[in-house]
Order: sequence, then C-alpha cells, then structure tokens
Amino acid sequence: MTSHSGTNGTSGTTDAGVTPGVAEERWGFDEIYILWISEGMSCDGDTVSLTAADQPSLEDVILGLIPGLPRVNLVNKVLSPSLGGEDFLAPYRAAARGELGAPFILVIEGSVPNQNVIEGDGYWTSFGNDPETGQPETLNTWIDKLAPKAWAVVAAGTCATFGGIHAMAGNPTGCMGLADYLGWDFTAESGLPVVNVPGCPIQPENFMETLIWVLQHAAGSAPPPPLDHMLRPQWLFGKTVHEGCDRGSYYEQGSFATDYNSPKCLVKTGCWGPVVNCNVPKRGWMAGIGGCPNVGGICIGCTMPAFPDAFMPFMDEPPGATLSTLFVKPYGAVIRRLRGFTNDMVNHETKWRHKGRKLTTGYDPYWRA
Repeated sequence: MTSHSGTNGTSGTTDAGVTPGVAEERWGFDEIYILWISEGMSCDGDTVSLTAADQPSLEDVILGLIPGLPRVNLVNKVLSPSLGGEDFLAPYRAAARGELGAPFILVIEGSVPNQNVIEGDGYWTSFGNDPETGQPETLNTWIDKLAPKAWAVVAAGTCATFGGIHAMAGNPTGCMGLADYLGWDFTAESGLPVVNVPGCPIQPENFMETLIWVLQHAAGSAPPPPLDHMLRPQWLFGKTVHEGCDRGSYYEQGSFATDYNSPKCLVKTGCWGPVVNCNVPKRGWMAGIGGCPNVGGICIGCTMPAFPDAFMPFMDEPPGATLSTLFVKPYGAVIRRLRGFTNDMVNHETKWRHKGRKLTTGYDPYWRA
C-alpha cells in the first residue's frame, strides 16, 4: 500500500488551522488482484457477458488504460491464458496463505450450495484438489479461506447475489447467495459488505461500473460505493424497469399489448417491469442496444432477490397488473383522446406562412380567429 500526497505550492494557514496547498494524505493501493471463482452453481454466463463491456472494457482495465486505478491482475478460469492445473491455482493458494503480495478482490460467480445437507462423502461443486489429500476442494472451502482475507468481496450475477435459478423451491442443493452464506453483516478488510451485482447474466456495463468504483476506492480516490438494503449499487438499481422503459408511456395511456409483436406495454403478457429494480431498458445491453422490453421481451425479474419463484410462471400476467390496468384504462382513454386533439392541431402549418405581399404573424387577432 502506498501513500499519495501533493501540494499546490502555496503556504500559510486558514482560520480552521488547515494549511492550504498541502493536500490531505491519501492512502491507496498501486496493485491489486481480482481472484474470480466461477465454480458456484452457474453457467459462466456472467464472465461471458462481461467480455461485452466497452465503457470501459475489461481489456482497458487490465492494460492500465483507466487513469487513477491500481494495476489489476485478473485471474479467471475462462479468460486466463494459463493452461490450468496448479499453475492457475497458485494465486488462490498464495492468497489463502496470506502470501499473495498484494491485496485482492474476491469475485464469486454462481450460487453457493449447502455442503451441510450432504450426509457422508460427496460435494456439490469443487475448485481444484487439496494438495494433501488429493480430494476435490469445495467452493465453500475456498470461500471460507479467501473471504476473510479479501480486501473486497463481489458477487457477480443473480446466482451469486441471491441464489438465482439454483435456489428455487425444491432444489436439492440448498443453494444460496454469497451474502446468505457469509452473513449479511459480513465485511471485508476494506469495511465493505458483499457487493451484489445481480443480473441473469450481469449487464456488462453495470458490473464494470461497479468494479471501477471499487477499484477507485482501493486506489484511495473514491468513497465506498453506495449500496441499497440488498447490497446492490444504489445508482444502478434504484429505479424500476418501468421507469426507464420505452414502452412506459403506453402504460400511462392504457395501451397494452396482447401479443409479443406489439410495440405497446407488455404488462398483460407477463412483464414485471413496474416492480423490478433494473436499469437495462435505459442502458441497453451491448453498446447501448437491446434490453429485454426494448426488443419485445418481458421482464421476468432476474435482478430481484425473490427470482425466480415469485415471478413464475413467466408468461402469465402478474397478479397486480389486472387491477392496475383496470384502473388505468379509462384514464388512458381520456388522455389518448385529448392528446389526439392536440396532436391534430399542431400537426398542420400555421396560417400566416404564405407568400403574399403583406407580412402577417400569429399575433394578429385576424389570423388567430
């Protein structure tokens, strides 16, 4: 960890006793590791989605092209040039022993199974083998070793944040989110709780934006990222899908789609957008393009803690939509009619635009009549 301080060349003191020109000493890291484990119950879809980020891209971060960030060493089985085996696991083992030589951010992808429900031998998912016994090392073992030593802990994707598909009712694995496993009061060495970035998979810019903030915090140039009560980045998940949806105005006017080919509001065809915290319709998916309702897909609530159980069956009209659309339809009908009148009025040329010899304006009562 290195200290950064600076001066602007002035001298003297202020009334508060602070010497101007001497910046407050700031501490931060010059180098940091990102140890990414995707051996949770998952499909590696979050890692794959991350490669689509371009504001900034993952390559920009690793190559040191973002000013003010520490040098980043990423270790991820999907993106690593290593052939695997013990060479690949070396940074993880060093971190577990406290010998990595630099702080690290632990990223978990995939939900965490409950090993305690297994009676006798067996495991749900593993990451390498124990060097002493030769037996598979479970994901749970790695989390137990690494999380207490991590400078920050980040859960990537809904499986890791809240359990996701693998934690739905009736699953035999007892899967849960990382904060469920570590405890919602867990804090890493930085004092940060688990940072949850949900999405099935993650929206790439959402994750990169969060990661950049955490890295800036590690560099000493930013405060801790603001998180909501479910430990999601507040600035990304503080609004609903509906509030950023291109189809939201159709809801206000009481115009609802009855099939998926319609450009109108999809709430009656199964969209949960009005009650789901997600910014995808506003942000798009790749390069600002896409996002579920933007391309005719309903919102199924994949960023929410109760996903998927509370949102199934997916294609059915949400229970609250029947009542809300019943009330909004008469209001929407009146609004549509009034806006139609106004649209017709302003959709014509004004009378005083002509090629006659006399210059006339709309201020002349004759032309306003």
